[in-house]
Amino acid sequence: MTKRMILLSTNHPQLRFPGGDVIRALNAVYKGEGKELSSLAVVFTYDRFIKKINREFLKHDYSTDVIAFPLDEEGGVEGEIYINLDAARRQALEYGVTYTGEVRRLLIHGVLHLLGYSDASARKKEMMRKREDMYLEKMKVKKRK
Repeated sequence: MTKRMILLSTNHPQLRFPGGDVIRALNAVYKGEGKELSSLAVVFTYDRFIKKINREFLKHDYSTDVIAFPLDEEGGVEGEIYINLDAARRQALEYGVTYTGEVRRLLIHGVLHLLGYSDASARKKEMMRKREDMYLEKMKVKKRK
């Protein structure tokens, strides 16, 4: 049996997200997808930091809402997820959802990327959105408009 390790870190100067909600979201997705979580780092960050990560590792010179890096897959799923809490706050207002609900969506989105889902085309993006909605529904979170 693979030992499970989850590392949560926040480098945002003001915004936070409850660790218990992270665990609930992770458990919902991994269980729902029939996968075992091996090792995961979740970093809650801000615009400037995620822009730096995006530029350095993905060669994109802009801020984004979530970045997921899959790592080794021996016996379970391993990876890192960076969630931009500034973007989550803006998007929550834009989509008429709660900040907590939007952060959950971004977390689920990141996990789905680690599990091999892609949003590179309109069809794949729609498929990911349906998976996100399904897991948010399981957690009773309001859907985006």
